[in-house]
Amino acid sequence: MKGTVLQTLALALLLPAVATAEPAIYKVDADHSGVSFSIRHFVSNVSGRFRDFDGVIKYDKANPAASSVEFTVRASSIDTTNNDRDEHLRSKDFFDVQKFPTLTFTSTSVLPKDATTLDVTGNLTLHGVTKPVTFPVSLLGTVKTPRGEKAGFETTFKIDRKEFGILWNNVLDSGPVLGDDVKVTIEVEADRQVDVPVKK
Repeated sequence: MKGTVLQTLALALLLPAVATAEPAIYKVDADHSGVSFSIRHFVSNVSGRFRDFDGVIKYDKANPAASSVEFTVRASSIDTTNNDRDEHLRSKDFFDVQKFPTLTFTSTSVLPKDATTLDVTGNLTLHGVTKPVTFPVSLLGTVKTPRGEKAGFETTFKIDRKEFGILWNNVLDSGPVLGDDVKVTIEVEADRQVDVPVKK
């Protein structure tokens, strides 16, 4: 009887620790990740990317709903392989990088759809405007390397630039030069951060 009581007590003490286990923390490896976009120009699409970004992903394999993400992009790092166009995009007509230097996303909820897909909802701040967005994230897997564990994530979604106050366009007889919808693709390889034990 005494042994059973002790076992029950030990289990009761252990369960709260298991239930409150922290998600694994991953830091975005910018050298092996990418943030790109495309927008309609007349009858084709023009693409570009941002070179400077970082983020932290907290991912709980056992309970994906406990996961979260924070992501920041430096607007001035925009690159469409055309210097004149890039300077225009940095100007007040578009990103106005002097006034709004960053694009940020902070998740508010994560909903598992299936074994490899999550619906991530959060606040996207672009051009000084914050709006809630939801987009699907594909889990590309995890792998252990000599330098530690890596995790892969990928998402593609669309936003309406006008909803974020980016209104510039040029209308010709044939119609507007630019479309309103911007297709965004984010591919992430992230490094798991080593848990540092707390000294007592």
